[in-house]
Amino acid sequence: MALIVQKYGGTSMGSPERIRNVARRVARFQAEGHQVVVVVSAMSGETNRLIALAKEIQPIPDPRELDVIISTGEQVTIGLLAMALQEIGVAAKSYTGAQVRILTDDAFGKARILAIEEEKLRADLDAGMAIIVAGFQGVDAAGNITTLGRGGSDTTGVALAAALQADECQIYTDVDGVYTTDPRIVPEAKKLNTISFEEMFEMASLGSKVLQIRSVEFAGKYKVKLRVLSSFEDSGDGTLITVDEEQQDMEQPIISGIAFNRDEAKLTVLGAPDRPGVAYQLLGPIADANIDVDMIIQNVGHDGATDFSFTVNRSEYEKAKAVLEVVCQHIGAREIVGDNKVCKVSAVGVGMRSHPGIASQMFRVLSEEGINIRMISTSEIKISVVLDEKYLELAVRVLHKAFELDKCHNNNRPLCGCN
Repeated sequence: MALIVQKYGGTSMGSPERIRNVARRVARFQAEGHQVVVVVSAMSGETNRLIALAKEIQPIPDPRELDVIISTGEQVTIGLLAMALQEIGVAAKSYTGAQVRILTDDAFGKARILAIEEEKLRADLDAGMAIIVAGFQGVDAAGNITTLGRGGSDTTGVALAAALQADECQIYTDVDGVYTTDPRIVPEAKKLNTISFEEMFEMASLGSKVLQIRSVEFAGKYKVKLRVLSSFEDSGDGTLITVDEEQQDMEQPIISGIAFNRDEAKLTVLGAPDRPGVAYQLLGPIADANIDVDMIIQNVGHDGATDFSFTVNRSEYEKAKAVLEVVCQHIGAREIVGDNKVCKVSAVGVGMRSHPGIASQMFRVLSEEGINIRMISTSEIKISVVLDEKYLELAVRVLHKAFELDKCHNNNRPLCGCN
């Protein structure tokens, strides 16, 4: 008997019939003798509807009250799924994040989980119940409802699996696993049987929408076995995300996937004073505004001045620009220029550690297509470039082909870990 945490997204919970399908799957796992905790998202589109409703009342909604509103979407689906299970003879009980007591900090809209009180869940599991928990939400020390940000139900699922020491956390989505890139752009993309936490973390951070980045971070930290599966197919093993040493392949591929993110924006401060502390003076207020910064480049200074560039999510471009305008007046920078029509394309793979020349190959392939690189960032297992948005799909296709990810298949033994 295993303890399994399953997470179902908004598409999986999108209608009463789909909720019944989830209930039947959970019932099968219980019938096999497993203990099951299910984490669910709101119905597809419901969170957006609630946000729009809030904005009709208050154009810039109060963060605390907005969390109160949008947390109700998951409250509906946990109740519906519990009832669907009861209707087919499975004892089930639903919990909101506050009822479990998923304790978070007080950063409304972007709260981070601090602790989980799992005793009530364990008691119900021991009593033979299926447990349904609202994803995406928790409660702070003062008792305020908090939400974890977009994709936060993935984080709830992994955090519960860690707290309960589950045998596996299964993330059910509308795709059947993690692919070498988005099959909608490259039809030849292959599904990976396994991928390391490290690679998945990079792919999630670089724009892969299969898993939320914080959930991968949590899974890697607490060594939670994570599996991505399709909620619409009953066959297939999906993609197992695990630590490097647990992968059984003879040799990992050099590149495991091409990730991308359309939602990028670039800001450049021209003529900033070239002195110690200027980076902090620029980015400190950005951090204080709760804006995440991604790639950063500071150019060599000349005549006492330097240029400083960084990227942010496109949704925070105007907010970041407004913060910078105040800062630049204070420090005496010449001007700010920005571009919210850029994208990020990345090659990811643990094989980079032992194979030199990957960066030069990537840059050569892009140059042959006439694609200009605006910014470059690297780590041990990834190379990212910022490009004009119009080149995104072309860059993904040519890089996927150049690294032979479309041929990454062996009918006898999946040496590369793909299907």
